This record gives sequence, structure tokens and C-alpha cells, in this order.
Amino acid sequence: MSHITLKQLRYFDVLARHCHFGRAAEASAISQPALSMQIKELEEALGGVLLERGARQVRLTKFGEEVAQRARDILRSVDELGDFARASRDRLDGRLRIGMIPTIAPYLLPTMIGNLTRMHPELDIHIRETVTPKLIQELAEGRLDTAIVALPVSEPSFTEVALFAENFLLVRPGEDEGTPAPSSESLREMRLLLLEEGHCFRDQALSFCNMQSTPPREVLDASSLFTLVQMVGAGIGVTLIPEMAVAVETRSASVSVTRFKKPQPSRTIGMIWRKTSPLARQLMEISEVVRLSAETLRKQHNPGASSRNRRT
Repeated sequence: MSHITLKQLRYFDVLARHCHFGRAAEASAISQPALSMQIKELEEALGGVLLERGARQVRLTKFGEEVAQRARDILRSVDELGDFARASRDRLDGRLRIGMIPTIAPYLLPTMIGNLTRMHPELDIHIRETVTPKLIQELAEGRLDTAIVALPVSEPSFTEVALFAENFLLVRPGEDEGTPAPSSESLREMRLLLLEEGHCFRDQALSFCNMQSTPPREVLDASSLFTLVQMVGAGIGVTLIPEMAVAVETRSASVSVTRFKKPQPSRTIGMIWRKTSPLARQLMEISEVVRLSAETLRKQHNPGASSRNRRT
């Protein structure tokens, strides 16, 4: 067997995920012919065909699927070796890949990144924003160092650290301002606007309304909290949003925001990472910075403050 390089394995790993030479080449920051050459050399070194090449996309052969899994294991071990070396140093430096769910990232990121760069200027922070299932997969595969998600994720191979809890608030058209919040049972009879499938916040909202076992009267989906709030402002329905998002998402919409009576619906936000990560001690330090950043935001954007278009 000829010499196999880590570069070849990394390129193949990207191609296996994209199943498209053009997108994989773009993600790898190389030309498509150069990527093709690296994959061809890897196939020659392994003595087997890794791909079924089509006009628009590629598919992994059975052999290719097995090689892809083994390549990910090798690359994860190499990355963890580098993390081990970093962990042996006193300071936090180098690349840090953080995943975040979309219902947290736009609101927490500015404060969090500011605090991290101020306290650990030698960190090279990379952010990945996507839904929880993808974050869990990428974290398990070693493509992320940590992720900020709603807990629990209940993955035995992950460490979970709770950071803060936040309530869900009801967003209604502006003319409903001052009226009491409906009960969770009453919400079932309203036109409820929710995030599309795949967002954990959707599941949490449905759970509060007890709509998981019985279909609601009418549910409309959107891809972002911004869209949900704008739809409410247009009189299409009502929605729930996390407390952290209120100050940002309601400032340009004619809506009212109301707290539910106790017990209020809420979620716990935390950080997760692989139990095998050599950076566990450093990630625990990072989690404290994230917690303090969220506390700063809570004080800055107190939903109880008066506003031209909202009341809690």
C-alpha cells in the first residue's frame, strides 16, 4: 500500500459529507481538479474504489463508507492529539470550534465573543450555527470542540454543564397589550406560529401547549424567530420566543409581549463536549465565560423594561 496522507483523508472526509466535488472543493478551499487528484491518489493507495461518480453528485461505495468512518476516527484522534498538546499549556490559545443553536446564537454571540477575545486573546474562535441534531453529530465526529444547546441532550459520551435558564414569553399583536396571558390549554385554540421541524425550541413550545400527543387546531412554521415575530405583527397569529430574543426581535414589530403565569415555560441552556476531550478543563473555563455573558445580557435586556411596542 502506498503512503496515505492526512491531507487526503481530510479531503475525502469533506467529500463524503458533501457528496459533491464542487461544494467539497469550495469547503476545502482548493480547486476541483486538485481535489479530484487527491481522491484518485487515495483510491490508488487503498487499492479500491471509494466513489460512484455521477454527473451532478457522487455516492460512496460500500468500501468508501467504511473508509469514511475510519478516516473520521483517525482525524478525530489526530485533532485530539493536538488538543492534548494545547491542554498541557497554561493559557487558552489556538482554534476553538463552538456550535450554537439558532435560537441562542444571534443574541448571545456578540457579548460572548467580546468577552472571550478580551479574556483569551490568543483564541481563534470558529462558530457553527445549526440545529441540535447536527451539532450533536458534528461534536461526536470531532468537527466541533463544544456546543451550546438546550439541555438535556442525554448522550452518554458527552459532558453536560448547565449554564442558565430562560423563560418563554408570549408574543401577540399589539392590540392585545394589557390583556392577561392565556393558559396553555387556550393556546391550543389559537393560530400558533412555530419554528420549522428540527428546532428543539419548536418541540419545547409544543410540549408546553401539550400539543405533542394531540394535533393543534392550526400551526404555521417559520425558519427564524424574526420571521415569527413579524408574522405576529402582521396579525397572522401568536408565538412563543425565548426571553433572550425579546429585545432584538420585537423592536421592529408592533407586538405585545407577555409573561405566562407560574409555572412559566422555560428551558435550560448549557454547554456540551465529548468526555474524551483533552480540553475538558479549558472548556469548563469557557462555560463560565458563556454563563457570565448570558447574565450580562439578562441585565441589559430586562424584558420588564418599558417599551414602545412591548410589555411583559
